[in-house]
Amino acid sequence: MITQDKLPQVYHRPLNDEYDYWRVHQLLLETVASAPPGFNWDMRRWEGRRFYDGREGGNPDWNQNCQLWETDDGRLVGIVNPDGQGWAHLQVDPDFRYLEGAMIDWSETNLSEAAEDGNGRQLHFFIYDYDALRQRLLSERGYEKMSYGGVIRHLRFGQQPLAQPELAAGYTLRTTDPENLDDCQKIADLLNAAFRRDFHTAVEYQWFTRNAPSFRRELDLVAVAPDGNFAAYVGIPWDEMNRRGIFEPVCTHPDHQQRGLGKALMQEGLLRLKAWGAVDVTVETGDMIPANALYNSLGFTEIYKAHYWRKIF
Repeated sequence: MITQDKLPQVYHRPLNDEYDYWRVHQLLLETVASAPPGFNWDMRRWEGRRFYDGREGGNPDWNQNCQLWETDDGRLVGIVNPDGQGWAHLQVDPDFRYLEGAMIDWSETNLSEAAEDGNGRQLHFFIYDYDALRQRLLSERGYEKMSYGGVIRHLRFGQQPLAQPELAAGYTLRTTDPENLDDCQKIADLLNAAFRRDFHTAVEYQWFTRNAPSFRRELDLVAVAPDGNFAAYVGIPWDEMNRRGIFEPVCTHPDHQQRGLGKALMQEGLLRLKAWGAVDVTVETGDMIPANALYNSLGFTEIYKAHYWRKIF
């Protein structure tokens, strides 16, 4: 417990190098046990910022516009990082939440973007509805809660009954082979089709699987269509320290929807996680009703809602 008369000196500076990268990674892992779901990024998202990239060596800009807060004895207690210009995220050790006002102020100075109408600047934060402190800090600074946001769902295994997957006729279930570029290309094609994108490549997927500590091939599952293409994909990054699984991504090709493929892959993933000794699992999504209905049917028992907050100044 930190008392008011014994508060450590805290300084902030830019995030610099490889050493800093892994310190942030460790902070995200360590705060899982002391913070609510979604309070900080999961480690997979931080890994994706750096390693989910098609360029040799990953994203060369992974450390741009990131600011660290650390005590005078070198303990990392917070970071502000962008997720695109105009979007700021706070990652904080819960014992140091008194720093958040200063972190928001730094974000306004360094991470805002030109407003959509060209008048002034704007900045967004993604805040969970349970977070009364952060909402108060933003309200005091003139931020407005938007109508859109997302949710994180949580399942604690315990004695939760798990169903056996039933795959639609003609489809097969298997793990991916990231060292096979054909598999990597099929993943890229599926992600582009499912999320209506055009930028995913085989190389970025392979680079992530080779470098991200959370990747486990045994938890990277696909449903293969009769023609050999990938019809659905469920990746499950593994947080070994906290014995937690993370469903990311969950997607089905538009030509193969309404066949229960995503559900079957998630059911298989839950069985594998439990066999590994997982304590719990999370999945994040937007406000998409079909996806949330799927997660409810699988036994995810808790939901934490979040909204975007925006300020124009």
